[in-house]
Amino acid sequence: MREKLLEIKNLKVVYSTEEKVVEAVNHIDLTIHRGEALGLIGETGAGKTTTALSILNLIPDPPGKILEGEIDYNGTNLLSLNQKAMRSVRGNKISMIFQDPMTALNPVMTVGDQIAEVIRLHHKISRKEAYIKAQMMLETVGIPGNRLKDFPHQFSGGMKQRVVIAIALACNPELLIADEPTTALDVTIQEQVLDLMDKLQKEFNTSLLLITHDLGVVAEVCETVAIMYAGEIVEYGTLEQVYNDTKHPYTRGLFDSIPKFNEEVKRLKPIKGQMPNPANLPVGCNFADRCPDVMPKCREADPIVIDTGENHLVKCYKYMAGGYEA
Repeated sequence: MREKLLEIKNLKVVYSTEEKVVEAVNHIDLTIHRGEALGLIGETGAGKTTTALSILNLIPDPPGKILEGEIDYNGTNLLSLNQKAMRSVRGNKISMIFQDPMTALNPVMTVGDQIAEVIRLHHKISRKEAYIKAQMMLETVGIPGNRLKDFPHQFSGGMKQRVVIAIALACNPELLIADEPTTALDVTIQEQVLDLMDKLQKEFNTSLLLITHDLGVVAEVCETVAIMYAGEIVEYGTLEQVYNDTKHPYTRGLFDSIPKFNEEVKRLKPIKGQMPNPANLPVGCNFADRCPDVMPKCREADPIVIDTGENHLVKCYKYMAGGYEA
């Protein structure tokens, strides 16, 4: 059994304005073990990025606020740390690859300066030593070391993403959070970046939290999967459990909306409707209005998370006592 590296317990995050309160993350639990690659899947607006930002305590306040929960990292609740203590964690113990490499890099600093800055911030070494390590990190991600003095605009989109990965891995973090790292890239470069991340994750034994809406990307990189919907984890298990023994109707809907090579169909089967407004969530199950198997009690009370066997968790009345009986 792997050792737990990070455990999220009962996390609730809201964004408040004068007009409304947006419930972005609703009492989620999530565990990442050492060396594990966990894929967090969900539609846009499901709360994936908010969950990631919560881990690093980067929720913009105002309007965001973490109302409840704990984020336990190696026995320390990250939410209890002050900003100075968190700065020693960010980029050092836990790093994040943000969604858009175009905006993640400083356009007026060379890539070498940006990698070396992270190294010198967390390690007491000379400028020369930091640049030597920065050059090594560039070469590790497949960029010639002599491009250390180039600026971000001199790199292609895929190479920018490699630079961002080099920055994230420069201090050999224990946990790497990758927030849709291939969204802005074409398919060929996307494959190269995923292969690189998979290789480096195994080489450095780094735990990985991969946030995406692409089921194929998760199948290629991850071993554990969490399906997120309207701020909740609705299904969690190993890659084989979630992909081959799908439980939750939302997860089934995601798979049904993807073309299959072994089936001939005239039209894909989309999930009808839209995700509920997080500022006005319904009573009961958040997926009820879109669920093909909905029944009266789904609209009366929120289902609890059930272990269907071997830690394959699902939040659905079908797997509670009585199943879909009214």
